[in-house]
Amino acid sequence: MSLPRSPTIMPDAPAIRRATLDDAETLVRFNEAMAEETEDKTLDPKTVRAGVQAVFDTPEQAFYFVAERDGAIVGSLMITTEWSDWRNADFWWIQSVYVRPSARRTGVYAALHREVRRRAREADGVCGLRLYVEQDNAAAQAAYETLGMNEPPYRMYEEML
Repeated sequence: MSLPRSPTIMPDAPAIRRATLDDAETLVRFNEAMAEETEDKTLDPKTVRAGVQAVFDTPEQAFYFVAERDGAIVGSLMITTEWSDWRNADFWWIQSVYVRPSARRTGVYAALHREVRRRAREADGVCGLRLYVEQDNAAAQAAYETLGMNEPPYRMYEEML
C-alpha cells in the first residue's frame, strides 16, 4: 500500500502591476541576464539603461509589467504595439520576458500573461497578442501553448541597420 502523495505546494500568485520608473534598474538587470542566458550576449549597460528609460519617456511606444512576490520583483515583460490595417486594431507584442531563475515554474509568467490578456481585452483597439520565441526553446513554447497561444504560419525576417 502506497502513501498518498502530498499536494504540490505552489507559492502565492504574484501581484502584477504596471512598472514604474523606480523599477528601471531591475528591468535593466533582467534584460542583461536574459541576453546572457538566451543568446550568450553581453549587452552594453549604458545602452540598455537608455532603452529602458526610453520606454518610460514614451509610454505610447511601449510599457512594462512586473510580477512581485513578498515585495520583490520576480518577473517582467514589455508590451509594444503593431498596427494591423487588416484588422483596424493593434496587436500587443510580448517582449523582454524574464523570470528570476528561483521563481521559474511557479506561475510567474502565467500570471503576467493572464494580466496582459485581461488588459488587452479591456483596451480599445487591441485584436490579439503576439510574441516571438527562439526556435529551440521548447520549454517556453510549451508554456505559451498551455496559455492558449499557437504558432502562426509566418516566419520572421529581419535586417539590422
